[in-house]
Amino acid sequence: MEWRGRKTSAAIALTELLFVLALILLNGLFALSELAVVSARHPRLKAMAASGRTGANSALALASNPGRFLSAVQIGITLIGIINGAYSGEKFGEYASAYLVGLGLSDALAGPLGYGIVILIITYLSVIIGELVPKNFALRNAEGIACSVAPVMTAFSKIASPAVSLLDTSTKLVFRLLGQATESESRVTDEEIKTIIAEAETAGILESGEREMIAGVMRLADRAVVGLMTPRTDVDWIDITAPEELIKDRLISTPHSRLPVGNGSADEMLGVVQTRELLATILAGKPFEVRSHVRKAPIIPETTDALDVLAILRDASVPMALIHDEYGHFEGLVTPSDVLQAIAGVFRSDSEGTDPYSVERDDGSWLLSGAMPVDEMADKIGIVLPEKRAYETVAGFVLMQIQHIPKTGEYVEANGWRFEVVDMDGRRIDKILASRIKGVRRVA
Repeated sequence: MEWRGRKTSAAIALTELLFVLALILLNGLFALSELAVVSARHPRLKAMAASGRTGANSALALASNPGRFLSAVQIGITLIGIINGAYSGEKFGEYASAYLVGLGLSDALAGPLGYGIVILIITYLSVIIGELVPKNFALRNAEGIACSVAPVMTAFSKIASPAVSLLDTSTKLVFRLLGQATESESRVTDEEIKTIIAEAETAGILESGEREMIAGVMRLADRAVVGLMTPRTDVDWIDITAPEELIKDRLISTPHSRLPVGNGSADEMLGVVQTRELLATILAGKPFEVRSHVRKAPIIPETTDALDVLAILRDASVPMALIHDEYGHFEGLVTPSDVLQAIAGVFRSDSEGTDPYSVERDDGSWLLSGAMPVDEMADKIGIVLPEKRAYETVAGFVLMQIQHIPKTGEYVEANGWRFEVVDMDGRRIDKILASRIKGVRRVA
């Protein structure tokens, strides 16, 4: 009889232990669900729902209303914590106390010590098995786990609907009292996108060239057309009032397939000519009439966004747009090649005879061209520029800092870097040496 009693007691103890472990695992399910649904990316869930993945729509619904979902999870975790603490403390505390008494401890000491040991063990298991391990699993595959647990969590939310509604309403009330919005802004920043792209490159999902092109597209979306254009000082153009021989020499010597045509001044542009057409006319011995070959080109303000320029160039009769400032002065021109270079970089044929925009030296400094787009420079050396700025090139950035036309050797310190003017072309900044100031960490 005594043997049977011990066997029965052992079975009861094992059942009670399994019950406690089940509660801990259930707590882990709630913790797993909470982090998986909150961390899941909405675009990924939408793609999984479109492909017919079971539970994806439920996961989207939970993620779209996080207040109610988090309230439901908190109810489950709180109830489990209360039940587990009371049950395990009562049952296993008695077993631990009896065991300690059997070791020779007094009842006064064995009781509190037994309960303390049990609470410590249960807390340890709850933290490891009920929190940390499930949450680490959730971070490894947030979307997949969210789809798996969403139906269960949806059902639990409906069962606990009265309590969930009370907690959700109370939470929103506290937010209103604090003057805060109850709905969070689901806004992805450029920095977050760049971080994701960098992680994808590190993981081997993206090639380095792909990352550079994606970065170029992102920069293009933030640029005005003046950040793409060939400036007025570098534009080859034909003066229709110039002598015929001078115009022919310009057509023969230019490397460009199209040239803008002005009427005595660059500020009075008439349009664009195809150099091939005029050269064919010369070779055929036909009358040389430049005006008859002029085609209308779109004229756009310098404030036009780069992406809008793409649409203008697609619809234009000639793929070239002339850029004017607010006073009507000609500022430069832009072609599809300029847009492509902003994304893919300068092609060797286009940069022949010129130095590259940037060269990294052995000491970590950078030799930069003054004509380099300033956003490309910011990406190269890792600095943050203001969103609203009155300059588009590295030379403009330095001029903004110095506030006067510099001389060779002058420098300015900004954003943790030292920018030294190492070469001037007349009044134009041609080359800049950028060196990191010691003790300043990279910020981007």
